[in-house]
Amino acid sequence: MKVNAISIRAGNVLEHDGKLWIVLKSQNIQPGKGAAVVQVEMRDIVTGTKKDERFRTQETVERARLDEEEMQYLFAEGDLLTYMHNETFEQIQIHRDVVGEPAQFLQEGMVCTVTLHESRPLGVQLPATVVMEVVEAEPVVKGQTASSSYKPAVVENGSRVMVPPHIETGTRIVVNTADGTYAERAKD
Repeated sequence: MKVNAISIRAGNVLEHDGKLWIVLKSQNIQPGKGAAVVQVEMRDIVTGTKKDERFRTQETVERARLDEEEMQYLFAEGDLLTYMHNETFEQIQIHRDVVGEPAQFLQEGMVCTVTLHESRPLGVQLPATVVMEVVEAEPVVKGQTASSSYKPAVVENGSRVMVPPHIETGTRIVVNTADGTYAERAKD
């Protein structure tokens, strides 16, 4: 879909020079002399290369049409993750790199939002939090205050998470999938 360059915002996906680009920053520049322009910093979705581009404000650019589908994570086979569409039961495989760091928190049966462009997966968004069991935690050190100190713990998938001192081995905790941080103790 064609849009004026002035309406480009961070997070938009553009088709430019035969490639798909995600907009990182967009800034309107009004020079003292001459026409206003839009300075856009964007990253190639496939290769990851960054590029700065200037568009005249009235220039039209092609904004990519993206589809978001809810899919259920089934299993991993090496670096390929298999997802199933919830309505058609069609299965697709997505490379672990598309998911990124949060892939370590995937659990069988988890429903994720997959962003597609012409049936090609561009990204996978996991639920905001996931419940994990602590399998290894250091013992509490006397004299530590609970308000400011955290200790390292290992959760069931092998990830290290900094947790408050009162968390012990066997405790179920809620972990933020975006950055792998402790959110709260899970309610049983």
